[in-house]
Amino acid sequence: MQIVEREREGIVIVDCTGQLVAGESTGAVRERLSQLVAAGSIQLILNLGGVTYIDSSGLGALVMCFSTARRAGGTMKLLNLSRRSIELIVLTRLEMVFEVFNEEQSAVNSFFPDREIKKFDILSFLQQHKSEG
Repeated sequence: MQIVEREREGIVIVDCTGQLVAGESTGAVRERLSQLVAAGSIQLILNLGGVTYIDSSGLGALVMCFSTARRAGGTMKLLNLSRRSIELIVLTRLEMVFEVFNEEQSAVNSFFPDREIKKFDILSFLQQHKSEG
């Protein structure tokens, strides 16, 4: 798992590449996000555009990272999930927990109440992809 952070308008965006599965990758993501929160970065976007696979341990790591940010008074939002990852989020009912975005600017804008946000409609996305085959 490769993890790279960058900042955009005061929001930390964590770009992940690889597989988010049991073992080192989930530990690395949890540890890095915990370090960011401890350093005061509590408004986070986890960009999963480069993540090719997430297993149940990976989902657990996402929930733990979200909880860590929440306890510190912040939040973590998800960006650029694959179709399979979105299906997994819906199947586990975690769409009730996570805000999911498919455009980085909309994810950033969601931290600013006065800005327009283009919401990502998970169910429409899944229906569209189901009809495509």
